Amino acid sequence: MEVSRHWRLQKQRYQLVGETCDNCGVKLFPPRDVCLECEAPAYELFTFAGTGEVYSFTTVYDAPAGFEGMAPYMMAMVKLDEGPIVTAQLTDVWPGDVEIGTRVEMVTRKLRTDGDEGMIVYGYKFRPMLEAIA
Repeated sequence: MEVSRHWRLQKQRYQLVGETCDNCGVKLFPPRDVCLECEAPAYELFTFAGTGEVYSFTTVYDAPAGFEGMAPYMMAMVKLDEGPIVTAQLTDVWPGDVEIGTRVEMVTRKLRTDGDEGMIVYGYKFRPMLEAIA
């Protein structure tokens, strides 16, 4: 990944920054030039809370090139509380502990390293919500 692209996606990856449609109010992630619902411009930035629930999930055993060392790992479609569905890796969880509807929260984790001396790329993953300590 080139450095310019990494910097351009930084807010999206670290803070779950998307956009709100100026016309119909739909929340969009990732940011887009136009709303998927009404095709109006969507320019107002919106920071998602980073919480949601597992909509669907799977375990990846045969990882794509560059991610072989991470296999097996879990991927999920997470429905954010604000509405959009994002695809992300699940972390800090055993496969048997996840089911559809599991409440999750966003965390920032290492995604990959570009070579032995390359850039370390961080981004969002999701983990089951930590229970409040009484």
